[in-house]
Amino acid sequence: LKSNPSNNEEKEAQTQLTKSDELQRLHSQALSAYQQEDYQAAISLLDEILAVCVWDAELRELRAECYINEGEPSKAISDLKAAAKLKNDNTEAFYKISRIYYQLGDHELSLSEVRECLKLDQDHKQCFSLYKHVKKLNKQIESAEEFIREGRYEDAINKYDSAMKTEPDVPIYTTRAKERICHCLSKNQQATEAIKVCTEVLQLEPTNVNALKDRAEAYLLEDLYEE
Repeated sequence: LKSNPSNNEEKEAQTQLTKSDELQRLHSQALSAYQQEDYQAAISLLDEILAVCVWDAELRELRAECYINEGEPSKAISDLKAAAKLKNDNTEAFYKISRIYYQLGDHELSLSEVRECLKLDQDHKQCFSLYKHVKKLNKQIESAEEFIREGRYEDAINKYDSAMKTEPDVPIYTTRAKERICHCLSKNQQATEAIKVCTEVLQLEPTNVNALKDRAEAYLLEDLYEE
């Protein structure tokens, strides 16, 4: 404006400056809401800012943290994937995406994302530790499924028992392991044990179709037709 004053440009500049001041104010409010753990308010404010500042990786990472705290992991993944593309060598974003997928029970996608982190930095301690853990669990589950395809049900049960020991703290892996053990026991005609394990699964997930079918097969073996 100093080099080339004109009414039109001054109006445009003032509009942009006003918008800039407004976005800075919203940013301060969003940070304050985040620090006070009012994540819903922070998300609402960040939505407004990101509608304008579409390419801001740090704002997306902040909104992802809010989504994680609000129990909306899929929305967090979306923001973190964008942040991973927007910021060079964003190992932290890949690590967080991998962790979220892992907590959701998707060990294969978790492994894929943590590998992306290690491609950027092979000495990244958190990513390497997570990679070792997920790779071990992934291998156990793959082996167990291979045994099931071969009809080696006892071996599959042992593998799934090992998987539950590898990951005792994330409930979805225990539930999935028990669901597959229930299937193996039913196929192996160990009806009493199958009914017991299938029932444990159904107490956690009453609409689990696989467990219902496998328990039905076990009931048939015991001539419990009503059940």
